[in-house]
Amino acid sequence: MRLRRALAATTAVVLATLTAGCGAGEAEPEVSDDIVLWLVGADTGDELRDHLVTTFERRNPGATLTIEEKQWPTLVDDLHRALGDPSATPDVVELGNTQAPTFTHAGAFREISPALYADLGGDDLLPSFVEAGSVAGTVYALPYYFGSRHVFYRKDVWRRAGVEVPETLGEFGDAVTTLTTGSRAGFALGGQDWRNGISWVFAHGGDLAVERDGSWVSTLSDPDTVAGLEAWQDVYRHASFLPTTEVDTGYWEYLNDGVESGVPAAAAMMAPSWARWEMGDLVRDDQGVEVRDGMADEDTWGVFALPGVDGGVAPVFAGGSNLAISSLTRNAALSEDLLRVVYSDAYQTMLAESGLGPADTRFTDLMTDDVFGRTLVATAEASRLTPAAPGWAEIESRGLYEDLFEEIARGGDVAAVAREYDALITPLLDGTADDGA
Repeated sequence: MRLRRALAATTAVVLATLTAGCGAGEAEPEVSDDIVLWLVGADTGDELRDHLVTTFERRNPGATLTIEEKQWPTLVDDLHRALGDPSATPDVVELGNTQAPTFTHAGAFREISPALYADLGGDDLLPSFVEAGSVAGTVYALPYYFGSRHVFYRKDVWRRAGVEVPETLGEFGDAVTTLTTGSRAGFALGGQDWRNGISWVFAHGGDLAVERDGSWVSTLSDPDTVAGLEAWQDVYRHASFLPTTEVDTGYWEYLNDGVESGVPAAAAMMAPSWARWEMGDLVRDDQGVEVRDGMADEDTWGVFALPGVDGGVAPVFAGGSNLAISSLTRNAALSEDLLRVVYSDAYQTMLAESGLGPADTRFTDLMTDDVFGRTLVATAEASRLTPAAPGWAEIESRGLYEDLFEEIARGGDVAAVAREYDALITPLLDGTADDGA
């Protein structure tokens, strides 16, 4: 078993770092009219960023907003280094919804007062994302945007094979197995792809972990969870050609060009909603840059929600981000006003129109004009988050779920592997375990 300790930094280390930066004798950061927003990756496009800067600075004459882009693979380390340092902290940060519980419990963020929470949307904000950023009913991190995972498929390939869109999870496994040939996978799926794989766990009524008597416990070896992992193992073994060491990568490459070109190809994949813009025919944009057309040819391309065990929509893993104000912000009032810009009707509308699920659920209907938006909304409504355990960021940084799924993909006895990983994960969930490295 391989534990990825190179990236590991336990919640205890996070706590120590933040406490050191916020100690009783620590000087307050100097108030500044220049505030910094960290955004992660390129999901927040240029039009959205320009709106944030222009609107914020118009509302606050003399103040400036600087946006710095961080990357997902190094974000946790960047947050560890910056949030406890008054001279380095950003004022407002984006972070993944699975990372929010660790930093929230560690005291990294400023409380969102009940009055501000109501002003920013209150009960209309995505409840599961609010929960991920809350401790004992106090809100610290708010939802930013949501995505959801669904199935993208080549209609032309399915049509030629005489395979219909499935109505149950079992039928889905049968369909992608039928579509698998010597040169084509029915379903592009990496052996370490736990973010897609846990949808089978949730669909079978299982959980990754639960809180019992005030402590978190890993539940991989519970019967429902084992049943979901076994169903995922069956799909991987019979319908995917990707290596057991592969994570959730750019599966769209196998659908875009491989079907007729003789290179490894796939008939379907599962990915977040934004993957649409990595797929389709090659065209040139207004600047002459070659891009994909977003699956414009509806005879060739399609999407559908992963079905549940008994039909309906499977509870897939919800992707997305939270926003929070650093507890060491240089200007709390300006940071709060930036949130007012983010949660304004104008910006929430822009998020929806750009394909990012808006934090304010009143605006999700704006996404239902086409099959892509309707599928996103349907899957998001049924989606689940990872457990809001204090130690979750540490577990992700160690790659424990990648290791778990790889062992299952290699054909390991699911029940035995699940018990082994329960023993590894449970001590980490509360965020108090000694690293022991």
